[in-house]
Amino acid sequence: MQQDMNLWPIGNCQVSALVDASGRFVWGCVPRVDGDPAFCALLGDGEPETGYWAIELEDRVSTTQGYLRNTPILVTTHMDDRGNGIEITDFCPRFSREGRTYRPTSFVRIVRPIRSPRIRVSLRVATDWGHPTERTQGSNHIRYLMTQQTLRLTTDAPVGHITAEQWFRLERPIHMFLGPDESFAGVLSEACRAMLERTTHEWHHWVRGLATPVEWQAVVIRAAITLKLCQHEETGAIVAALTTSLPEHADSGRNWDYRYCWIRDAYYTVQALNRLGALDVLEGYIEYLRNIVDAAKGGHIQPLYGVGGEPTLVERIEENLPGYRGMGPVRVGNQAYEQIQHDAYGQIVLSDVQAFFDTRLFRMSGTEDFHSLERVGERAWAKYDQPDAGLWELRTKSHVHTYSAAMCWAACDRLANAAQALGLEERRAFWQERADLMREAIEQSAWREETQRMSATFGGDDLDASIIQLLELRFLSPDDPRFRSTLDAVEKGLRRGSHMLRYATEDDFGLPHTAFNVCTFWLIEALYFTGRHADARALFEEMVARCTPAGLLSEDIDPNTGELWGNYPQTYSLVGLINCAVLLSKPWSAVR
Repeated sequence: MQQDMNLWPIGNCQVSALVDASGRFVWGCVPRVDGDPAFCALLGDGEPETGYWAIELEDRVSTTQGYLRNTPILVTTHMDDRGNGIEITDFCPRFSREGRTYRPTSFVRIVRPIRSPRIRVSLRVATDWGHPTERTQGSNHIRYLMTQQTLRLTTDAPVGHITAEQWFRLERPIHMFLGPDESFAGVLSEACRAMLERTTHEWHHWVRGLATPVEWQAVVIRAAITLKLCQHEETGAIVAALTTSLPEHADSGRNWDYRYCWIRDAYYTVQALNRLGALDVLEGYIEYLRNIVDAAKGGHIQPLYGVGGEPTLVERIEENLPGYRGMGPVRVGNQAYEQIQHDAYGQIVLSDVQAFFDTRLFRMSGTEDFHSLERVGERAWAKYDQPDAGLWELRTKSHVHTYSAAMCWAACDRLANAAQALGLEERRAFWQERADLMREAIEQSAWREETQRMSATFGGDDLDASIIQLLELRFLSPDDPRFRSTLDAVEKGLRRGSHMLRYATEDDFGLPHTAFNVCTFWLIEALYFTGRHADARALFEEMVARCTPAGLLSEDIDPNTGELWGNYPQTYSLVGLINCAVLLSKPWSAVR
């Protein structure tokens, strides 16, 4: 499965695609990340009839792939045994133009010959979740009539060769631009080369602004670029992953649609990118959050929303697609939008609070923003000791979860900090008093004297990897005996070799079979802060070695086989790579 997860994302913060080990587009939705997949072969079984874009070399014997340095621009090179080959450059245009970011619903492929290759181009755009599209053609273009929109391929390759999917000799570079149904202005070859150059420059400029650690720079930069691709730049929303329905393990039925903005996942994403100084992602997300908070009007806030802020994400099953390696179902939408998850109140405040302190931002938060956030704090105060579905989104169980309660405490604690920054002493005292009362109640309700650990729920004595996050939230300190004994219990109960389970109890789908990658990164952080530096470093090196050839991780891993499972690329896992690399790296002063 590690090889099956050999997928290379490209994108421009509007659309994205996953390119497989043979250079085929096998996943990509339009007109945005949560749209209809024009490329859906990833969710097929065997040889799909539609939903892919392949560029094949006759008698291919080898393929190499890699990104242009510090970009999400992919170069795939196919060679035959006679020295003939092709070099394919794949990217989605993204650059500044006339004061705005140009990021069209478009994919560009440039194919350059090496000696005298013969190739075949097969572009089969799908619609309505796996159905073939009708098409029309002109002298230099092919139109693919999807139900919701029409895509147009403009090319200087022979159109007839593409529609017939026939082999032909490639005598010169060819250029293909798949995008909106509009006539292409300008000379295609010149325009594609210019877009490549400007997109390369744009990504180089963005990466140059990152404050990377001296060690694991390549790991951190690749994770950061991919997290950036998970932001829908138009609104600032950040999706949990670019895919839907890649199962958590084989035939598990744990197939979920992650192409939406979870308040929790997005918080962890901006937190990690903040550590690298990528403030553009934070600023965009804060703007998205302000709209969510305004729409809530002081009431319930959902765990997730659509990238446009849509509150309703009705879950359905698409029967036409068999699923990843035939392992359905394929789900579209996510029922979790109906759930109660109180930790969201904390994550909204935690994501926002930096804007009261950080003078680098274009727009710092002020008193009016603070009063808006106070409504979120009121919800946190009212709900912190009430049952919810928890961060693992249990569908049939409800408890008072310690993680959710601690997040609500953090909301009130950080509101006190924000009030102090604004000079609002009365509000600071108000929120600090509430935070202190909440802390006392959580400590009393979650601590288990008989087992010497914090319980994951107020009512039981449960182990859950999320309890480690009490350290990150500054609820417990690393030298607190309660944290150390809790960490010891969690490690003994949930660690499986080099990996951490979320929990080891039955949920709606039985016992979980795979480890959750971000939990392993939480463990690495906890090991480091409790003085086990060598253990933390060794475990991190193991996780880095688990990355796909593209340098990325999915959500889950089989602790017995090392196979990656779950949606991909997954923001939580990439956040873990960044946070741990920043934490564990030696300082720049060690090398300069």
